[in-house]
Order: sequence, then C-alpha cells, then structure tokens
Amino acid sequence: MHNDSFKFKQFDVSHGKCAMKVGTDGVLLGAWANAYDDMPILDVGTGSGIVALMMAQRFHVNKIIAIDIDKDAVTQAQENFNNSPWNNRLYAIQDDFANSRLVEKYKFGTIVANPPFFNEQVLAPDDKRCHARSVNSLPTNDLIRNMALLMLEEATASIILPYDRANEIIAEAALNGLFLARRTDVITKPGKMPKRSLLEFKKSIQQTNFSQITLNDNQNNRSNQYKNLTKDFYIH
Repeated sequence: MHNDSFKFKQFDVSHGKCAMKVGTDGVLLGAWANAYDDMPILDVGTGSGIVALMMAQRFHVNKIIAIDIDKDAVTQAQENFNNSPWNNRLYAIQDDFANSRLVEKYKFGTIVANPPFFNEQVLAPDDKRCHARSVNSLPTNDLIRNMALLMLEEATASIILPYDRANEIIAEAALNGLFLARRTDVITKPGKMPKRSLLEFKKSIQQTNFSQITLNDNQNNRSNQYKNLTKDFYIH
C-alpha cells in the first residue's frame, strides 16, 4: 500500500483523487451487505468505488451502478472499475442522490450507502473532504426517501452510520415504508461502546436480526470476527 492506493486480494483501489479515502466503514459495508437475487445494485456515494468492487467480487452476475456527486470521485471510481476483473458490469455515474436522475427511471434489487453523516454547520467552501463527510451534502430524509423509491418490492438497502444516529435513521426509514431487517453494531475494542451501526432495510415488516462485531482485540490486532468477515478481501 502507498498513499494513493490500497491493494486487496482480487483488486486494487486508487483513491488519490477522492475526498474520502478507503477506510474501515466502506470495507465493513462491502463485506456485510446482502444482495437480492441477480438484480442490479446501486452504490450511493461511491467515492473510490471500494464498496461497489467488493459487491462485484461477492455477487457474480449483478450489474452495479455507482454514483457520486463529486466528478473527481466518479473519474477515480471508473478507473478502478476499468482495472478490475469485473469491468464489464461496473459503471460510475455523477449524480446528486438528493435530486437523483435515477428516481422513477430505474429499480434496484440492492442499494448500499456509506453516506455523509457529520453535522458540520460551517464548511470551508474549497474543502472537498468536509463536503463529502457532511450530512448537508445528502440530507437524511432525501437519502431514505430516494432509496425507498428506487427499491424493488423484495429489495434490500444497507447503510453504515454512527451508532448514535441509528435510531433516528430507523424511524425515518419506517416513515418511508422501510423496515429494519438486520442490524450489526460495530465496536472498536472489547469494553468500548459501539461506534458504528450497519443497518439493513426491507419493504416488509419482519423479525430483526441483531448482532455485534468487535474490530480489534485488546492488543489492537484484528479480531477473529473482523478477520472472518473480511477474509476474502484483506491481504493478511
């Protein structure tokens, strides 16, 4: 690995042009999310394309559309897609999901999103990383509403977000006819409070599957849980 790229077992990810670099959140989502049947997958806020690439590796026939509001990120993602083994079914598109051109034109079997979730009130106008991280660039209600509009009846939508915002998102989803099917809370080390939540929504009400995952042990090594989840991707 060097500053502008990250090497996985079956693909490389360059991220020098992206405001948000490859990080644990994206890897968690890409390894955890389910896909419905062989229907198209939508990756919202793709950045470097890491989640889309992981989904392409895991699900062998699905067409995957990856969108981002940032032109440079889309260029970077498409370059990574072109250099991957799955370049014939990965597509990067510049799109503002809050006002998405996809709504009412497409339906997806799976939606994955690692959305902006920080509530900065004042952002430097030229700071792309702040914009990429800020909930102002994709308000929660727009995210949930458009996910619901783009989902097939049997579809799944999976997101990762801060643990302390999970209940807010679950309530917003229910208002849009999306119901929690699966939840995994992410703990950095034993004894710590959860830092992230992985949430999977469906359009039908069902019993929710709850779990936790701890990323590191007390010696700050990757936990067996995290190793098992990501064993097909990380070069150990």
